Amino acid sequence: MQKDELLALVTNMHKELLANINTQESATKEQVFNYLVEAAYIIKNADENQFTNNNYAESLFHNAYKEIAQKSLESYSKTNANIEKLVSMHEETISSCEEDHIDLPAITEKFDEIQQHMTDEVTKANAVISALTQQVKDLEEQTNLDALTKVYNRHALINYLNKLCSKKELPYTFHLLLLDIDDFKLINDTYGHLAGDKVLIYMSNILKKTLRDGDKIFRYGGEEFVIILNRVGNEQCRRITSRIRALIEENQLIYKGQKLKLTASIGTTRYKPGDTPDTLIARADKALYRAKTTGKNKIETEL
Repeated sequence: MQKDELLALVTNMHKELLANINTQESATKEQVFNYLVEAAYIIKNADENQFTNNNYAESLFHNAYKEIAQKSLESYSKTNANIEKLVSMHEETISSCEEDHIDLPAITEKFDEIQQHMTDEVTKANAVISALTQQVKDLEEQTNLDALTKVYNRHALINYLNKLCSKKELPYTFHLLLLDIDDFKLINDTYGHLAGDKVLIYMSNILKKTLRDGDKIFRYGGEEFVIILNRVGNEQCRRITSRIRALIEENQLIYKGQKLKLTASIGTTRYKPGDTPDTLIARADKALYRAKTTGKNKIETEL
């Protein structure tokens, strides 16, 4: 194309754009942008030999703008269905206004009603959430499983210990381990509570793979787990506990590309006749406290 043909082409495009803007009640920046993009596409793909025809250039850009307007109307019509839902909420307010006079008290009353309606819906939603939360807790107790880690929960632990401790004579001995994930709060604060949940699941999986079928794993609360080692002596308990601690230290959890290095402190104790669930847990907790306060990633025993 020659320079004068290009000038004529741009002039026609500019004239058509201005004419269409003037015919619109409210033109938008987006419409102008879309028009220019469409025009550029048309210029690139149209027959170059016909651009010398002034009428061709005019009709080309006129049709382009009409197409863009049609696309805008289609887009607005899709949105309109959603807008109509909001409009219907205000119809009573609008109808309460006279043609030459607006009744502000009536409008205020109507909007107060709408606000109250929204508040009531939020209250209902919160009530449903609370009810469902309680149902989850009830179900957790009934099933004896922790919802997150899928190991036994604290309710199941107390029931299990009560059965063992209530027997006059227990034909075997067992050890109770109280395990606490070191610096768990720091993990939550650094990576978020979702990362904390992943750590708890990861920890429960390590314990499941490490322990025997006859042993029991319970989530005691927060980042603490209770492990019951059945039919083991002191030396065997020490070996099993050391293996658990080492596996936790040697493995890493990958979370969103980050390697989370975990350690755990463990307090252990052995059942003795006359023990109750409270005395057993209290001794293990005492041992755990020593492990936490003397360096963490350690095992302490309280017999």
